[in-house]
Amino acid sequence: MTSITTDEPTQAFSEDTWRDVIAAMDRTYSELVEYQELLEKQNTELDELRQFMNSVLSSVSDLLIVVDKNRNIERTGGAIRTILGPRAAAEAGLPLADLLETSEQGTLFEVIDQVMRDRDPRMVETQFATPDGPTPLEVSVSPRLDQRGRSQGVVLVGRPVGELRNAYLELEASHTALQQAQTQLVRNEKLASLGRLVAGVAHELNNPISFVYANTHALEKYTERFETYFDAVQAGKSRPELVALRDELRLEKTVRNLRTAINGAKDGAERVRDIVEDLRRLSAEGTGDEVSFDLMTTVRTAADWVARGTKTPVKIHFDGAVQKQARGNPGHVQQIVMNLVQNAIDALAGAEDPHVTLRVFDRDTDVVLHVIDNGPGIAEADAASIFDPFFTTKEVGKGTGLGLSISHKIAEEHGGALHLVTSAPGGCCFELALPAEEAA
Repeated sequence: MTSITTDEPTQAFSEDTWRDVIAAMDRTYSELVEYQELLEKQNTELDELRQFMNSVLSSVSDLLIVVDKNRNIERTGGAIRTILGPRAAAEAGLPLADLLETSEQGTLFEVIDQVMRDRDPRMVETQFATPDGPTPLEVSVSPRLDQRGRSQGVVLVGRPVGELRNAYLELEASHTALQQAQTQLVRNEKLASLGRLVAGVAHELNNPISFVYANTHALEKYTERFETYFDAVQAGKSRPELVALRDELRLEKTVRNLRTAINGAKDGAERVRDIVEDLRRLSAEGTGDEVSFDLMTTVRTAADWVARGTKTPVKIHFDGAVQKQARGNPGHVQQIVMNLVQNAIDALAGAEDPHVTLRVFDRDTDVVLHVIDNGPGIAEADAASIFDPFFTTKEVGKGTGLGLSISHKIAEEHGGALHLVTSAPGGCCFELALPAEEAA
């Protein structure tokens, strides 16, 4: 039997097989090149991300410590060296306890265990050890979870308590200053309203007082005539002489005028009395508990006083039932009505036949007041902002823009509401709704 051998074993493969092998090697090499490029790209992105995270962590103004399950430090960042000092033992692998005061370890470790168990962040105040002594920090303890949601440790973010307290003090000081500024602005608004009211009162009192004063002069003149006649009687003048003197002094006409002067002085005094009574009613119950009051009477009193202090010849109409009992503080409600009527009158400056209608009616469990004017209305762009503090469409110096804001707040405090019903070129309608006495 003859065996056959050959020195070229590769000759047993066909050329097609070799071509397939070479093609497979080329594909494998191309894939390796692509994988290499992708890996290099991902490594570059990873380096950029690492640099970005390092820059972010180094820019954080708070202390940052990553702690594992065993309460050992995994990583630190932020302003840890600035807060704890450059020689703080904050290297990875060291126990967290090395950074804490001994008396504070138990409290912080207990919070860490709770956060790892419950996975809910918590805040705790604890003291860290520094070369200058214990430093209190407000520390936020947040859980660090893996992809399966299991706790792998916690992240501590801390800030010196003194820094927080200073921030709170600055915030409180700013808030106090804002409150004082707001109080001053409210006071200025009230003083402006008071100035208009005083001007109206002065004008209203001037007429009856002038009437009384004029009649007083007349009474003084009449008194002199009667004194002259009675002196003549006491002197024993004859009857013809007395008759002639009476005709000269026109005593018959003086007697008739005397009654007129007395009635005029009485009317003037009564008018002054009514004005003082209105003032007392206007200022009554400005503070205190809520009571039952007649809304229409309150509206009339407030509107009359506003009308007295304005130079615009406005006609004010009252529409509705004579009595509508509401529940609230009538002094505060008068402030709302005076503000609404004053705004309506201000809007009517220069209008033809200016008039304001005050309508009171019932609606469900409320007593409602509509203040309607025939002015130019409010622009649609301004309608959404009219109740904002300091918003005003008036010129500088004509108002602070607090009137409607304060009125809106007072209405809400009464359990009611104040809003703009309509605003068209034909005029505006503001609605004030207050709880009715029966509903209260």
